[in-house]
Amino acid sequence: MGKNPLTAVFHCTMLLKHSLGFVCLTLPCLRTVIQAADLDAALSFPKRTENKVFRDRLHANWQPDGKTFWYRVQTVPGKHEFVVIDATNGSRKSAAMFKELGLPGNEAAKTSGMNIELRRTRRTGEPSGLKFINQLDEDVELYWINQEGEHLRYGGVRAGAEREQHTFEGHVWLITSRTGEHLAVVEGAAQPQTFIIDGKGIAKARTKPEKKPERGFRSPDGSCVVFTEHEKVERRQVTIVESTPNSGGQPKLKVFDYIKPGDPLPKPQWVIGQKDGAKLRVTRDLYENPFTENGNLDAVWAPDSREFYFNYNQRGHQLYRVLAVNAETGAVRTVVEETSRTFIDYTKKTWRHWLHGSGELIWMSERDGWCHLYLYDAKKGTPKLQITKGAWPVREVLHVDEAKKEIWFLASGLRDKEDPYHLHLCRVNFDGSGFKQLTDGDGNHRVEFSPNREFFIDTWSRADMPPVMELRRSSDGGLVCVLEKADASALLAAGWMMPERFVAKGRDGKTDIHGVIVKPSHFDPAKKYPVVENIYAGPHGAFAPKEFGRSIGHHAIAELGFIVVQMDGMGTNHRGKAFHDVCWKNLKDSGFPDRKLWIKEAAKTRPWMDLSRVGVYGGSAGGQSAMRALLDHHDFYKVAVADCGCHDNRMDKIWWNEQWMGWPVDESYAKSSNVDDAHKLQGHLLLIVGELDTNVDPASTMQVVAALQKAGKSFDFMPIAGTGHGAAETPYGSKLRAEFLARHLQP
Repeated sequence: MGKNPLTAVFHCTMLLKHSLGFVCLTLPCLRTVIQAADLDAALSFPKRTENKVFRDRLHANWQPDGKTFWYRVQTVPGKHEFVVIDATNGSRKSAAMFKELGLPGNEAAKTSGMNIELRRTRRTGEPSGLKFINQLDEDVELYWINQEGEHLRYGGVRAGAEREQHTFEGHVWLITSRTGEHLAVVEGAAQPQTFIIDGKGIAKARTKPEKKPERGFRSPDGSCVVFTEHEKVERRQVTIVESTPNSGGQPKLKVFDYIKPGDPLPKPQWVIGQKDGAKLRVTRDLYENPFTENGNLDAVWAPDSREFYFNYNQRGHQLYRVLAVNAETGAVRTVVEETSRTFIDYTKKTWRHWLHGSGELIWMSERDGWCHLYLYDAKKGTPKLQITKGAWPVREVLHVDEAKKEIWFLASGLRDKEDPYHLHLCRVNFDGSGFKQLTDGDGNHRVEFSPNREFFIDTWSRADMPPVMELRRSSDGGLVCVLEKADASALLAAGWMMPERFVAKGRDGKTDIHGVIVKPSHFDPAKKYPVVENIYAGPHGAFAPKEFGRSIGHHAIAELGFIVVQMDGMGTNHRGKAFHDVCWKNLKDSGFPDRKLWIKEAAKTRPWMDLSRVGVYGGSAGGQSAMRALLDHHDFYKVAVADCGCHDNRMDKIWWNEQWMGWPVDESYAKSSNVDDAHKLQGHLLLIVGELDTNVDPASTMQVVAALQKAGKSFDFMPIAGTGHGAAETPYGSKLRAEFLARHLQP
């Protein structure tokens, strides 16, 4: 079959591919289209750019006077500067002044964060697991430090999200910031561990929750307790196989609860327990079908113990109520009712704050098409006024000052000429008057208040601008002083290319679609480059970078000789209800009509973008979208890598899929199914899945494999042993993805 063994193996696999309908690839089987040294250089690019941004983050340590604080800032690798700030006038003092504050330099260092000791993996014990809970407002990156001390990237943990990672006892893991600063190092133990990332180092979470003193919720006056009862509902379980346990021997089974769309759910009923032991069951007329996986509901008591309140999210997510229950009679009344012809985003846009002193409620709603705040008469159950209004969304409420009757919140889309995703700090009075935007810079803003809230530190950046940290007055947002401006010169010197922001009109010809363009370090405008899109279209958020970070996943792919793009099409979040509703019962849309227009528009003024060679890759919901590109949009996309995709929304977890696809399960689920549409495949597809995925049932990928085989389609498939969700972010998966894209897109 030829003298070149690689060529021989490649031809063998192609024969298998056409006879069986798929082939499990191994790295040596791939036709060599880039030199091994070039591939290694591209995949090691994240390591080469690590810890090369300085003066980019700080944590203020405020003194008791509320007027002075100190912080530590990294100036070069391994070195820090200590700074003291007088907030009254913005004056700055050097580290020598720490003795005056009673904080010697060494104690200050201990106070400000962890001592990050980098160490390599020295042993491999029994299989185990790690769970990371990221409580920061920014994504973090995850690396395994192998036996040679190399940092192998395993993806990241999104801001406010959680991630489980399969590991082994003794394996060492590094967590870094977006700009490469080392945040923590942890080591796998014999038993699975959970770690909380909160900016103060990393803390091991409690393995068992604290026991409540009693079942249910006791009234403030102690006269009664309320709790829920429900009939037992059988819970679906998923079984996966760990085929190659590290300890050797036979495969091991893992069985876990996994509720899917359409599965039966418990229907809880409130019960009021009196001191004398009597029980009063609260009629379910107004909460007959709640969306709850465990049968639990939460109660909030009025201070006078006459009523308790709870939230009713009706299954299907088209009806949401805040209900009040009379503690003496069990009578139920409606305080707030929201309805939608599509869905209510109950996880992000049902915030509320009780004003018990005035008998009022501050409530969040999208009823006018944008996420805003409303003031309710809690006793009458009627709205009094709309507090915020306009064609922009309230994104997060930070603080309610009942004494001053003020609400402090983050909002976006406030200025016409600025990226509509940029967060800004705002303040408004309960009656809707006195609205003020307190941050100013053209970027995404994160704020941290002084203990007495007299000042705040504003950290802002863009995808194409390193962070600036400013001290501002809370009263009017006025600038006290600039604390730091990040220095990214070493990062740029390492070959990292600043992303380019780009805006184009979407499918309606009027809505702006925002995204970024990433070029390789060896970019030559005289050449033509294939275009690869990093896709994630989950309706729960928006995903194109809005803050400065290395975006190392994008850059590692770009280093292979690609132009990498990412944008947020219609159907994603934070752009108003109409923009969001495109996803309703229509996850297969994934914003593709907007994405294709965006890429085409960018290429009109960038002749180095070769639109005859366009690929796409993504994981999880992005894996579903990546494959969908070759089912419905193969006129444009020629290659796709789909990692751990939720390819059929009937196979994935209930809470995410019923939110966007609705309940009961209907024909819309089939219309968005990559399994049902597998026969439409055209182009080059690589499917990757982790055999130990507990986030998306691995059977979702296996059923796609079966459907493609039945349809006689040629495709590539790689299950990765001993790996969970995000298998394409493992070193092997990343290399496989890179070689696949290069093989089919490079000339």
